[in-house]
Amino acid sequence: MDKENIIDKGGKEELVDQRGEISKQLSEENIENQSLGSDHIGIEMISVEPSVLYKAISKLKILGFNYLQCQGGYDEGPGKRLVSFYHLISLNDLDKIKEIKEVRVKVFLNRDSDLSIPSLYSIFKGSDWQERETYDMFGINFSDHPCPKRLLMPEDWRGWPLR
Repeated sequence: MDKENIIDKGGKEELVDQRGEISKQLSEENIENQSLGSDHIGIEMISVEPSVLYKAISKLKILGFNYLQCQGGYDEGPGKRLVSFYHLISLNDLDKIKEIKEVRVKVFLNRDSDLSIPSLYSIFKGSDWQERETYDMFGINFSDHPCPKRLLMPEDWRGWPLR
């Protein structure tokens, strides 16, 4: 999704920022990201480079996204990119459960390049097995993970079953 679109207002061109609120907040903190719009139920999605993932997730936690609901991966298809995604939820006030805010962060990796990204274990302990499963199925490496070994497949398994 374009960061800014030009809209013609009666002969006047006007720049309109199309990014979501979370993307804007990260940008204000000098954390580079790309807005991917919202999904079918309105959850904002953003993309970050592997080099800023840790900083972006740390900032999101400070902003109130204090629960990593899910970390996973997927393959976009033959010859295309591998993706590591993170679904974060803000559970600040459980009495107002209807106001839970969510965001999805994605890291796109070219399959022919370095498939390493920072582990989020030191921020969210619940990422432990989720990152191991993503490694096991797709071969995405999580640097600084405390136990970077296979979880689902035998230790001597070669390859990545879901690629």
